[in-house]
Amino acid sequence: MWFFTPEEKEIQKVCRDFAKNELAPFAEHHDNKESFNLKAFKHMGELGLLGITADPDYGGAGMGATAATIVMEEFGKACAGSTLSYLAHTILCVNNLNNNGSDEQKAKYLPKLISGEHVGCMGMSEPEFGSDAVGMQTKAVKSGDFYEITGNKMWITNAQYADVVYLYTRTGPGKKDLTTFIVEKDTPGFSVSKEIHKMGMRSSPTGELSFQKAKVPVSNRVGNEGDSVIHMMKNLEIERITIAGISLGIAQACLDQCVKYAGERKQFGKNLANFQMIQKMIAEMYSETEAMRRMLYTVCYEFDNGNKSNNLASAVKLQLPKMATKIALDAIQLHGGYGYSREFPVERMMRDNKLNEIGAGTNEVMIMIIAKNLLREALRD
Repeated sequence: MWFFTPEEKEIQKVCRDFAKNELAPFAEHHDNKESFNLKAFKHMGELGLLGITADPDYGGAGMGATAATIVMEEFGKACAGSTLSYLAHTILCVNNLNNNGSDEQKAKYLPKLISGEHVGCMGMSEPEFGSDAVGMQTKAVKSGDFYEITGNKMWITNAQYADVVYLYTRTGPGKKDLTTFIVEKDTPGFSVSKEIHKMGMRSSPTGELSFQKAKVPVSNRVGNEGDSVIHMMKNLEIERITIAGISLGIAQACLDQCVKYAGERKQFGKNLANFQMIQKMIAEMYSETEAMRRMLYTVCYEFDNGNKSNNLASAVKLQLPKMATKIALDAIQLHGGYGYSREFPVERMMRDNKLNEIGAGTNEVMIMIIAKNLLREALRD
């Protein structure tokens, strides 16, 4: 994009090369095996990417939503599952802790998370509370110098590998009586109770977290009791923006694959590229992908320059995953039988992208947020 800074352009180049060499060649393997590319993840830390938005005092890059989204796009082209794990670590855990933790907490946990020595995750959703996150029932009860935490968290990205959990809990009966804790993997009473097998994003480990009177020190409470709703809503904006970057990467990868395939595949004695219907499909994919790119990075630019709009974050989260799913389905159609097989990557890209229409707030939740905000403003007038 025209407004990328020299630093953002350098991040783009570094991530493009990294994705080409360390993510793309192994994407099919990790998808088939439902395994995590831990080696590549550790290397992300060596490149300084795991703390892209974090304070440089703790080893972070101190950059914004634009840089983080560039990483998501470039990685998303190669392996969306690995990129989702990157997002869960960098945006859901590290960015949250960087913005909300005390100086002592940040000094203790951020350096190892940013270097890649430790893997992070966030615990928000529960078996009975997904879209209604503030309805969560995992409870933290204070007992002396500790809190005892009881409950379960579901659909947790990086669960099986996490050394640190940024955990939301309930500490009172009110809707907004939510409190955050930093939970270490060896905490008594804490375990990963189930591994979850998914349709897509199979190279991103997902599990259920179980807390049976897990004893967490008071010093690991983030902020005061009842602060979590504010923390949660602030971080959801950058989460929704950056996860849309994964969809942009998937859309671009589908377009690139279709252009290559159309130039090589022959039917009726001619390359597919000579058929007007194929040309139409590719032209529409290109137009849709470029519309996605300009919408997303414009919102990133505004976010980094102080216009942190809940509606804009929700709008890119609504539109980009939907458009990327359409593009991925069109790519499968263009490839014909090969597109429906695992011989070409477009079927994996479609499976992977579907998660982006569900995670970080479903399409339907995005519609509710946008409509409520617009109608509330209209009623004020």
